[in-house]
Amino acid sequence: MRTEDINVCILRIEGTNNEQEMYDAFKRLGAQPSLVHLNEFSTLEGFQCLMLPGGFSAGDYIRAGAIFASRIRSTFGDELSSFVKDGYPVGGICNGFQILVELGLLPGDGQGVTACLARNDSARFECRHTILKAVSPKSCAFTHLIPEGERLIIPSAHAEGKLLLSGGSQAALALEKAGQVLFKYVDEAGDENAGYPWNPNGSPNNIAGICNKKGNVFGMMPHPERTFFKGNEHGYSGKTFFESVLAYIGETF
Repeated sequence: MRTEDINVCILRIEGTNNEQEMYDAFKRLGAQPSLVHLNEFSTLEGFQCLMLPGGFSAGDYIRAGAIFASRIRSTFGDELSSFVKDGYPVGGICNGFQILVELGLLPGDGQGVTACLARNDSARFECRHTILKAVSPKSCAFTHLIPEGERLIIPSAHAEGKLLLSGGSQAALALEKAGQVLFKYVDEAGDENAGYPWNPNGSPNNIAGICNKKGNVFGMMPHPERTFFKGNEHGYSGKTFFESVLAYIGETF
């Protein structure tokens, strides 16, 4: 499939933000993104990618992303399950990551909702650049163009970004062994065990981004769409995430 024929649905509701940055990223690369409000959503038919942006959807009442996830489930939950099963990519950034976890699509172990993104250990909103190390980028449609071990500077801005898994630390290790941990927070020396402030939320094993076993559902707390033009001295940036998923779609469909 040619890039100019790829249609991307960027789904939003009240309280989401950064959807414009997502739109601009795909548009700059020649794809056909559409900003779609859930109230106007009809079907995923005709789209090859679904993106869930950051922000504070529905005010983050109950839990971050919980209301948006519930509305997605009731509006097109079965269609979304088929979309994922067919290999189409679904990405969630920050609040979008929280939504995918609330939907049970991440970690995506087939057991329903098995994780949550809890309040930061600092108990406050953390907003700054974070250093990420690519751990298993080849596993995912959104990151396969990034070399393993590469470090990128990507901004974070969240109050609830601590990834908690129902199986605790053992589940985190299992996720990493399965190649589903894509990025970890590190310090300037690349230490994967660096604590606060390098790890802004206290996620176990410094996990910053994950994918499902199939590699087509992706979520991370930091915002690659905010750093389209620069991420490190080697030329990898937020742009690479969008290039990766478009390359995946082009090669797969």
